[in-house]
Amino acid sequence: MNNIIVSMYNKSQNEAGPKAKIDVENFLKIYDFKIQDFYFYGGRRAELVSYRQSLFDIPFRLKGRYENAIFQYPALNERTNKAIMRNLKKNSQKVYILIHDLESLRFKDRKNSCELELLNMADGVIAHNKKMIDWLREKGIKVPITNLEIFDYDNNIPLQKNFIFDKSICYAGNLNKASFLKEYKPDFKLTLFGPNFSQSLMSKHIEYKGSLSPDELTKELLTQNFGLIWDGDSSKECSGIYGEYLKYNNPHKTSLYLSSGMPIIIWRKAALAEFVEKNKLGIVIDDLSQITPILDKMTQEDYQEIKANTIKIAHKLRSGFYTKKAVAELEVIDK
Repeated sequence: MNNIIVSMYNKSQNEAGPKAKIDVENFLKIYDFKIQDFYFYGGRRAELVSYRQSLFDIPFRLKGRYENAIFQYPALNERTNKAIMRNLKKNSQKVYILIHDLESLRFKDRKNSCELELLNMADGVIAHNKKMIDWLREKGIKVPITNLEIFDYDNNIPLQKNFIFDKSICYAGNLNKASFLKEYKPDFKLTLFGPNFSQSLMSKHIEYKGSLSPDELTKELLTQNFGLIWDGDSSKECSGIYGEYLKYNNPHKTSLYLSSGMPIIIWRKAALAEFVEKNKLGIVIDDLSQITPILDKMTQEDYQEIKANTIKIAHKLRSGFYTKKAVAELEVIDK
């Protein structure tokens, strides 16, 4: 079977940036997929580089005949997205798109019909969750769509097996985007990880431990009870562009937390809240002010049950279970 996975990475990002795409490649290597990566650097030259890639690099490197092709969407921009898709359609019997981000969904007020047209060119699409699938159907996507459910996470750090309940909570991510932290004053210890930390966020309950590589971060998570999934401008609800996007996407940090064996706290309207509730992996809240009362009522036995469920899911995420299942449902690989 002659299969190929095509991905494009921003080389100016830290290691966490391309990890989701790299993990998919690693999980599918056992099915003899050829890996074809393209790179770009952020900044002014990126647009210029995309011309050269679209005209020369992409057509040259995608030569050949393929039975199945998986395009990890998106690439750099509309030009490179179209070039990859055009050449894969030319050289492959079947072309599938695995969605990592959708600009037409993240920025709903912008017209981005080209993105939706591109999805309809595929022979099948892998979307994050049922809510994203429903949105795609409403927007006219006609091709088969399978439900990823959650991103897998290749994690080689020993699983966190600390069952001691001490109410510790952490938040990992780009702190520029976590604008809710500017107005939220936790009454519990909250440990922050990630770039763009501002001293204005400091309080007696907030500790900052830096911007770390995925492996370094995973080691730090071994001491935490819960990972927080929250986004947007407010502590009352997940608002703004990023808060709205949380209703449809699967944040990769959720998989980081769970693959480490750490339960999560998540907004009730987030797309992944249903997955958390169904598998009993943590706490679902409407408002950050609910965290303390819920934790005050939680017993050591309650936490042990959540923790045990999380460790079961962690093993699945580390094995690529959800990636393989979604690809098999498109009949790209044998179930």
